[in-house]
Amino acid sequence: MGRLGFGVRRGAVVLLLMALSACTALYQNHGYVPRDQDLEKIVVGDSTREDVAQAVGRPSSTGLLTGGAWYYVGSRFRHYGPREPQEIDREVVAISFDEGGTVENVERFGLENGQAVVISRRVTDSNIKGLGFLRQLLGNIGNISAGQLLNDT
Repeated sequence: MGRLGFGVRRGAVVLLLMALSACTALYQNHGYVPRDQDLEKIVVGDSTREDVAQAVGRPSSTGLLTGGAWYYVGSRFRHYGPREPQEIDREVVAISFDEGGTVENVERFGLENGQAVVISRRVTDSNIKGLGFLRQLLGNIGNISAGQLLNDT
């Protein structure tokens, strides 16, 4: 009976440890957003698409507006036990180009109370062309299912 009692206690300890680990939040980052020191290498009105590609890399999404824009999107998710992952932060860096392929704007957007807000901006033109697209990117926070995460490669 002594060996059996030891096995039961050990099993109880293992179950207790598993239960406690399920109560710990895990965080996972998705996407890529360039660091400020990398963005400083980009000169508004002077840098080209190739300069941007060398400084911060090519993005996973681009805009279809005149001249186009490159969007870098990063999200942070919290996984807590068996619950569905929750997106807790999203940041977008938008680099727009004129028709000649020269950098026109470099902007960093985040979320505040569910609304897109400008964190930093270096512009040659005060007209923010891609704000509607950015609001869509940032506005989908929390509207992602676990199935979408699992299918993401």
